[in-house]
Amino acid sequence: MDKFVINGGKPLRGEVTLGGAKNVALKLFVACILSDEPFVIRNVPAIRDGEIMLDVLKSLGIMVKNDRFSHAVEIQNGHANQFQVPLDAGARLRTSSMVIGPLLARYGRAMIPNPGGCRIGARPIDRHIDALKQMGASIQYHSQDGYFYAEAPGGLRGTTYTFPKNSHTGTETVILAAVLAKGTTVIKNAAEEVEVDELIGLLTRMGANIRRSAPRQITILGVPGLRGADYTIMPDRNEEVTFAAAAALTGGEITVIGSQREHLTAFLKVFSAAGGGYEAIDKAKTRFFRRRELTAVDILTRPHPGFMTDWQAPWGVLMTQAAGVSTIHESVFENRFSYADELKKMGAKIEYFNPEVTNPAAYYNFNWEDHKPGDYHAIRITGPTKLHNAVLTMTDLRAGATLVLAALAADGQSVIHGVEQIDRGYEHIEDRLHALGANIERVKEEV
Repeated sequence: MDKFVINGGKPLRGEVTLGGAKNVALKLFVACILSDEPFVIRNVPAIRDGEIMLDVLKSLGIMVKNDRFSHAVEIQNGHANQFQVPLDAGARLRTSSMVIGPLLARYGRAMIPNPGGCRIGARPIDRHIDALKQMGASIQYHSQDGYFYAEAPGGLRGTTYTFPKNSHTGTETVILAAVLAKGTTVIKNAAEEVEVDELIGLLTRMGANIRRSAPRQITILGVPGLRGADYTIMPDRNEEVTFAAAAALTGGEITVIGSQREHLTAFLKVFSAAGGGYEAIDKAKTRFFRRRELTAVDILTRPHPGFMTDWQAPWGVLMTQAAGVSTIHESVFENRFSYADELKKMGAKIEYFNPEVTNPAAYYNFNWEDHKPGDYHAIRITGPTKLHNAVLTMTDLRAGATLVLAALAADGQSVIHGVEQIDRGYEHIEDRLHALGANIERVKEEV
């Protein structure tokens, strides 16, 4: 177990190169189950979640060679002889549940544990399960051992499935199942994120027949088999938002290499309105800075093309330095403000509240029945407030990045526990921040 020791108050300046997108890498690894031919996946981020997913593949009998130095992973199926995801992997990584589609499509059976990962809400997979059942799978959940038992001995068949709520991972799960299914599958109310299109890009290169046939609609014509591929993962746009916030928060200037401006429209709009600045140096390079004193801007998280839920925690710490009262209304997950109490330890003025919403079951993207008394779906931030040092604990990946940002902007020395959370999605974050001038050190926790 490690912790970060951070001495804040220094503007961050310099260049940083984005790593490969976490939310692409994990799904591409799963896609490699669909063919016995070799794959090379490039620009793979050296993060803990990626290692867990590769361990899942290895536990199924799939050959994996991970070269962390070159950020390339070689994967070859053809030796899969297990169809059960280890319980500990499922508990640590929600995305591990996605292997159910390829395993059913190729082998007619799968056993997956009730998934875990970031504890930022219930994040049910009921939508994934319903879609697979409609494709002909028989799936039962055994509460005694926490596993879903799935069978499709006659193979999966195409269907038309409408997601009742937007589901990024659900859309990808159905795509992965449908590419080898008999007939045509139409996914309605399909997720529109660029990360989904990256998965479609790999599968198309493998020989799949997939197209976006209408707004929020994807049509897949099943094929008899797929081939291997060589594919390079896009840069991580969530990292870019983190570094943009760091530049504005610390009063510095950070140039991002591998910039994804075309996929950050919702963020850049409010970032500019709040006083952040950015300059397009070239197609894949953007300079971020603080253009003027920050002012409060309200946001509402929504599925793409809206303001991403993954961006709201870094936005929250940025708003502690903005003049006025800002609000963050979280509509995607029912519980994603774990960082707020930690920021309050540093002097941030944050209140929880629930906005008045007509028909919340339809308005919110999460299952409203998962809402519990005492859950808050919005916060109100009053600023600017000078942050001071504190001892903090990371509770999930994006909240972890937020606390690091807060400590970098605060006066004095802060200590942050639970660093394994940020290691799940950011590669060597302390080294990259140190290169920008941050005073940050990773220290082994005393046992």
